[in-house]
Amino acid sequence: MATGILEVHLVDAKGLKNTDSLGKSDPYVVVKYGGHERKSSVARGAGKAPKWNERLTFKAEYPGSSGHGHHKLTLRIMDKDFFSSDDFVGETSIYVEDLLAMGVENGSPAEMHPQRYRVVLADKSYCGQIQVGVTFTPKKEEVVGEDIGGWKESGF
Repeated sequence: MATGILEVHLVDAKGLKNTDSLGKSDPYVVVKYGGHERKSSVARGAGKAPKWNERLTFKAEYPGSSGHGHHKLTLRIMDKDFFSSDDFVGETSIYVEDLLAMGVENGSPAEMHPQRYRVVLADKSYCGQIQVGVTFTPKKEEVVGEDIGGWKESGF
């Protein structure tokens, strides 16, 4: 099993719905991968077109445990509220199994350049786009204790 770092580059979003009745929404993104969760910063007053330009990292394993959605990134966009619970804006999923396989096979970083993904509500209706890039960098395996040429076994 190979391990490495999965880096999610949150760029921006557009066309999101404004969940605040007064003023503009304050969106942030909750990214889930492999049972772990990371949150972006809050784009204060950004409304329908927030910009984050930040990177979140996760430890990744390939092929990993067999389980439904193991190689799936879930990005859930939320609106930060101060006097009530945060509002759900929408979400998208990105499947990264092929990206991990490519990185492991080549032994070098594999990248999905930033592109737009559809953001949907719980009923799967369209509610905007988010631009995200993903990079997987496999960890180099170190060879420990290998004797080259067998000189320790020679008679000299």
